Amino acid sequence: MRYVSTRGDATPRAFCEILLEGLAPDGGLYLPQRYPQVDQATLSRWRALSYADLAFEILSLYIDDIPAADLRALCRKVYSSEVFGSEVIVPLRPLEAGLWIEGLSNGPTLAFKDMAMQLLGALFEYELARRGERLNILGATSGDTGSAAEYAMRGKRGVQVFMLSPQGRMSPFQQAQMYSLVDANIHNLAIEGVFDDCQDIVKAVAGDLAFKRAHRIGSVNSINWARLVAQVVYYFAGWFQATRGGDAPVSFAVPSGNFGNVCAGHVARMMGLPIDRLIVATNENDVLDEFFKSGRYRVRGAAETHETSSPSMDISKASNFERFVCDLLQRDTARTRALFGPLLAHEGGFTLDATVMARCAQFGFVSGRSTHADRLATIREVWQRHGDLIDPHTADGVKVARDLRRPDETVIALETALPAKFAETIVEAIGTAPARPAALQGLEERPRRVTVLPASVERVKALIAAHDPA
Repeated sequence: MRYVSTRGDATPRAFCEILLEGLAPDGGLYLPQRYPQVDQATLSRWRALSYADLAFEILSLYIDDIPAADLRALCRKVYSSEVFGSEVIVPLRPLEAGLWIEGLSNGPTLAFKDMAMQLLGALFEYELARRGERLNILGATSGDTGSAAEYAMRGKRGVQVFMLSPQGRMSPFQQAQMYSLVDANIHNLAIEGVFDDCQDIVKAVAGDLAFKRAHRIGSVNSINWARLVAQVVYYFAGWFQATRGGDAPVSFAVPSGNFGNVCAGHVARMMGLPIDRLIVATNENDVLDEFFKSGRYRVRGAAETHETSSPSMDISKASNFERFVCDLLQRDTARTRALFGPLLAHEGGFTLDATVMARCAQFGFVSGRSTHADRLATIREVWQRHGDLIDPHTADGVKVARDLRRPDETVIALETALPAKFAETIVEAIGTAPARPAALQGLEERPRRVTVLPASVERVKALIAAHDPA
């Protein structure tokens, strides 16, 4: 298995090369040259596997430069009851007829990002030790990626983390979860701006190849293929739990901001998993919903990026969207480069014609939008009717799933976080605060270690250089 760039760099690279690199040298995102195909016999064989062994089987289709025994051991170490609280790892629970919730938030930071980030931390440590190298990880977070990355990387040998977050735009719990870490290899940078400013800085630093190579810059955002492919596993696991056998199709409703979570579903579907539809749920920052309804991808600036009660989705420039568009354009990398390079930079977006947009249906994509009032109503109704307390992002997914679900369609809504991370919104919805694990009591009162910076590429580079032992 080899990987190439969405923007035309066709130099074939092995998995461990792109693991440490993040973005391709031409600024594109890596995709496998082909999606491995999974047939019905393979699905039947995988059905009885543990989550860890299922992860090994799927990942081994994409990773052929780590010995199989080592990859299996890494999967079993990460996807364990010690890390995720139970052997099931991603338990499926019924909500109502035809609608399930897949629990993805049982890891150490109470968010679905742990599902991939815990594996990424183990892969980084393994490969850096094998090479005798170090890595400076630069990332951006709108809420959950940062804490998941930092908890996965804290104390890891040869790794430093520089995590950018929008100052004041995460929930108090999310801020405290990140900023209270005092590990020497963790550096929190609060950027004066919105998430898209943070993401732009990460891409600009990655695009400076001389700086990137001199300071060994890597990525933990979902622009890193390793993170995305790890997320493919829970689509298979959810399908196995929702079906009893055969090849019955299932749809997935996915709260989406940066398009990484639902892009993993696209990959699973391309591999042959019987996914009927991929239902994209946005909040008021509805760039993706606008695209799937009109063909227009219009990036919004900071002034138009709303601060909402599902803050991890307050994103107006979806990085992983480039991977999907490349597939939508049938791997026309020259056109992909034009769309996400000059057009996005100078015109703020692009529009795809009806012929191209017709392929979205072939890929199973539909979309919907949820608002603050919708979130509150959904959280309240699900709690009162079913005794199931869900977080605001998951509520966006459930709301849109209910809006778009067809008769007799089975839909799995992907849970994105536990309610404890968003207590203010939960109190507004049901009148009482959500429970939180004992280990996280008093989190907001703990001392904090964070540096506030303007939205400046050069200031971030200078800080990285100051902490780089090289």
